[in-house]
Amino acid sequence: MIGRRGHRILVALLLSVLLLTTACAPKTPGQFDQVQKESTQKKSGQAVAKNATQGSEFNKLFPAEQAGYQRVFTQEKKGFAEANLKKGGKVMAQLAVSDTTSTPSAAAKYSSSTKKIGGYPAATLGNTQTSVLVGKYQVKVISKDPSFTASDREDWIEKFNLSGLAQLK
Repeated sequence: MIGRRGHRILVALLLSVLLLTTACAPKTPGQFDQVQKESTQKKSGQAVAKNATQGSEFNKLFPAEQAGYQRVFTQEKKGFAEANLKKGGKVMAQLAVSDTTSTPSAAAKYSSSTKKIGGYPAATLGNTQTSVLVGKYQVKVISKDPSFTASDREDWIEKFNLSGLAQLK
C-alpha cells in the first residue's frame, strides 16, 4: 500500500505529466489567427511612401461650404485628407483626397476607365462611391445617406479644385 508520501509523489508526477502534455500539444487556431498572420505578413499598404504629399496640402483644394452644406474635416495625415459633408447636422457624404504613390493599385483601376468627370478618368464602386484620378491623386466622394445620389457625388467631385490638385507635386 502506498503511504501518504507516496500519494503526494504520485499526484505531483501526474500533474507534471498533464502540464507537459497540454503545454506541448498543438494549439487549435483561434477565430482571428489566420487574419492576424496575413496582415502581419502583408507589406503593401502598411507604410506611406516618403514622397507622398502632406494631407494639409489637400485641405485648401476641398470644396467650400455651399447651400446649406457644412464641410467638417475629420482626418489629415501624410498622403490623405478627409472631410464629412453635412446638411442639417446629418452626414450626407464623405469627401477624400489621397496620394496613390503608396497604393499604386488604387491608380491602376482608372487605366481602363471610359467615364470622365471634370476631364479626369472616373470610377464608380458599388452604389455609394465615385472617384476620379487627377495625376497621382484620387478624389473620392462616398454617399453616407441614401438621398445623396451618384449625380450628387459627381457634382461634388467637380467642386474640388481639380486643376490645383493636378499642379501639386
